[in-house]
Amino acid sequence: MVTGSSRGLGKGIALELARAGMSVAIHYGSNEAAARETAAQCREVALHASQLFPIIRADLNAAAERDGLMEETLSALGRLDALVNNAGITSPGRADVLDNTEEAWDEVMDVNLKAPWFLSQKAARWWVANGDGPRLEGGYKLVFVSSVSAEMASMNRGDYCISKAGIGMMAKVFALRLAAHGVQVVEFRPGIMETDMTAGVKEKYDPIISGGKVPMRRWGQPSDVGRAVKSFLNGGLPFSTGGAIYLDGGLNLPLL
Repeated sequence: MVTGSSRGLGKGIALELARAGMSVAIHYGSNEAAARETAAQCREVALHASQLFPIIRADLNAAAERDGLMEETLSALGRLDALVNNAGITSPGRADVLDNTEEAWDEVMDVNLKAPWFLSQKAARWWVANGDGPRLEGGYKLVFVSSVSAEMASMNRGDYCISKAGIGMMAKVFALRLAAHGVQVVEFRPGIMETDMTAGVKEKYDPIISGGKVPMRRWGQPSDVGRAVKSFLNGGLPFSTGGAIYLDGGLNLPLL
């Protein structure tokens, strides 16, 4: 299951997993047309005709709908070998730290922290109860897609940065709890990514990237994240759990 996979990074992840021969439950919150498009594109690139790409709507802030998402995924696919927590939002209004409202704070924390915490808990309970049947090399997999903002501060997105830093600790505590049950956990931290959601700031970031702030001097692509997730799910990090991996072209590197 990939949350928020109707567009953006989630869509890039779903497509790469389809190419690798995996069935993917495509979650969306409101844009059904985009989810159907993602499912259609997954079918086009799928390795096997037997792969399934059900689309499932759920408000991740609602406990009942999170339950429904898990139930519909298990019903459609018969099992769950990996959960990719990708869905998230940025700060509403991008307010200065001194102007951030409680309403904005709650909205960001509910989507970016509360939802993945309790959805991961549901997946983990299923894995603990079904520990003898993972079909991925190395066992079940729990993925958190966070951001370089887990460490890189922004004055007008303070709540967002704090939520992403929290994801880092979330990955660690789930890794500790689930290691004995054969579950691997990883956090991926994308940098400046080129998606429909960043189209409005392209002119701002183009010179920043070409000027060397990103040492690899290019935008990140959804496929960059998708290929990293695919590698992890395929057993590419056999002795790793709970750590953070940057997918940012070197943006996080301290520069002199």
